[in-house]
Amino acid sequence: MRWAALLHRVRIDGIVALPGIVAMLPRKKVIMATWNSRGLRGSFLEELINLTNEKYRNQNLALIQKVPTPIKPIHIDESTRHITLAYFEQKSTVDYIGVVQGIPVCFDAKECAEDRFPLANIHEHQMKFMEEFEAQEGIAFILIYFKNRDCFTYLPFTYLKTFWERMETGGKKSFAFDELNPSFEISTYSGTFVHYLEKIQMDLEERQ
Repeated sequence: MRWAALLHRVRIDGIVALPGIVAMLPRKKVIMATWNSRGLRGSFLEELINLTNEKYRNQNLALIQKVPTPIKPIHIDESTRHITLAYFEQKSTVDYIGVVQGIPVCFDAKECAEDRFPLANIHEHQMKFMEEFEAQEGIAFILIYFKNRDCFTYLPFTYLKTFWERMETGGKKSFAFDELNPSFEISTYSGTFVHYLEKIQMDLEERQ
């Protein structure tokens, strides 16, 4: 694999170097972005991820972009210019795609209100896309926010695929929080960032 060769050490203001992926320690409080529209809103998790991605980009650690969902507006409120009715033009793949120090990554962001995550929240075409992405030596994963635990976790695609194949062979159509590797739980800094680069490093180390 070429991953090991692409990982390197960096040191930037506000950054402490780790082997490969770096750990970000923000020095000041950042106010969370909000949406003024009552229309299509980003989720709590997505807003945190967007802030994190902006920080990563500013520190030259990664370039991650939100993948826009292709929609066709049906009705627009003339007074506010907000879309009030629309439909999806095509199936979406993942929520985010980009590159971390030369390594292509893609991931989806999911929120879960209970301790059990329904696999119905992941679609077959998304699984296919992530599998093909990994076949090209990219890194695919899911970021999940378990609301009742106020816990963020990184789920490598290999783990997700195991749960998916279990379901396809007649097993459970969900997986429990307790089935996840606790070492992939994500630390947050100042309650603002979802620092998933640390977990990409762990994911890479498991593959070597």
